[in-house]
Amino acid sequence: MAKFIRINIADNVAVAVSDAAKGESCLVDGAALVAVDDIPAGHKIALKDFTAGENVIKYGYPVGHVTRPVSRGSLIDHNNLKTNLDGILDYVYCPKAPSLPHAEVKATFKGYRRADGGVGIRNELWIIPTVGCVNGVVQQLQKRFSEELPAWPALDRVVAFPHNYGCSQLGDDHENTRKILADMVHHPNAGGVLVVGLGCENNQLAAFRELVGSTDGDRVMYMEAQKVPGDEVEYGLALLRRIAAASAADRREEVSVSELKVGLKCGGSDGFSGITANPLLGRFSDWLIARGGTAVLTEVPEMFGAETLLMSRCRDRETFDKTVHLINDFKEYFMKNGQPVYENPSPGNKAGGISTLEEKSLGCTQKSGRSQVVDVLRYGERLKRKGLNLLSAPGNDLVASTALAASGCQMVLFTTGRGTPFGTFVPTMKISTNSRLAASKPQWIDFDAGVV
Repeated sequence: MAKFIRINIADNVAVAVSDAAKGESCLVDGAALVAVDDIPAGHKIALKDFTAGENVIKYGYPVGHVTRPVSRGSLIDHNNLKTNLDGILDYVYCPKAPSLPHAEVKATFKGYRRADGGVGIRNELWIIPTVGCVNGVVQQLQKRFSEELPAWPALDRVVAFPHNYGCSQLGDDHENTRKILADMVHHPNAGGVLVVGLGCENNQLAAFRELVGSTDGDRVMYMEAQKVPGDEVEYGLALLRRIAAASAADRREEVSVSELKVGLKCGGSDGFSGITANPLLGRFSDWLIARGGTAVLTEVPEMFGAETLLMSRCRDRETFDKTVHLINDFKEYFMKNGQPVYENPSPGNKAGGISTLEEKSLGCTQKSGRSQVVDVLRYGERLKRKGLNLLSAPGNDLVASTALAASGCQMVLFTTGRGTPFGTFVPTMKISTNSRLAASKPQWIDFDAGVV
């Protein structure tokens, strides 16, 4: 007998734990139900007869409406379920203060304290190009210095970050590139940084240094390739050795988890994301925040349809207003470019059981737990307040993960149901929503949340 999960008592659909064949008896909350269709794992079965236009309830909230009559026991998916989402909405601040007590139990981790007050969970030497034209140079520097790394046991590794930007960009596009790169220079996981420029790019090294601001001159150095006499790789290696020497005495020490800043991310989501892995991250977020730590939620389009749940948890009116702007600014961007605000679920999401953006968002936002929202950050902005923060970034895995790391997160917890090998420039822990993925891709998955 196939098993199904009814997430909320108000739900009129349930989610298949495993594949259920047409005609098979199904068990939902102890009651028997016969599957009218094949119901793949992670997909929804109707618990009642629906009339056309009637709302489907999942997680206790509407996730869209059926487009035609649907009988009890039938499959409900993207073919017969459509979104209720529309454009800009008016929101009312109705705060519901979470009742989450502060934890007295002290918890620690081994980290690297930095002179600017930050704490890293790695001690790496980073090579950051200002422009894609010097990607080859920074990659040579990484390769050459990696051969010398055994002489510097305090360093975990040397990493180059080639990219295609830094020139032929204008306006916000150019400024966002500069902000992200400047954020990387300040990241506490880097024990030292070498910034490599070319000389003629839009992202001029002198102006970039001003944006970066004050740093430890022994740990952060700059090189402009066109001004280097002779071999720029040999010149860069000499700078890397000086930076490594400044980091040679770095040691891990006991640090309170209140210094931990964790990014929350999901990608390749499926019908189990909102049942297993994302609620697990929500529990962890609440645990961390109760001990003075920080969690950051992003992927703004994947808040559409669940945004009022976040707004009701805002610490004050100012934070609420910033959250409203965060949501509507993204919607206006879509509308200005003639695109619908609700076409987010990918083909992989739909194949995994997610039918509408509301359904995806209600599962996605569970990563934030039940804690109070203390601040809302712009793209490229660094964290200022401990607690739950919202960050402006799209649903794109690469962009959103980079924005989380650039905000100051020392690591990213990344849930996935379909699977993805991607990791950003800080440790990225992959958490599978189902055990099937964990078994088939052990090289991708760090923790199997399917067992919960």
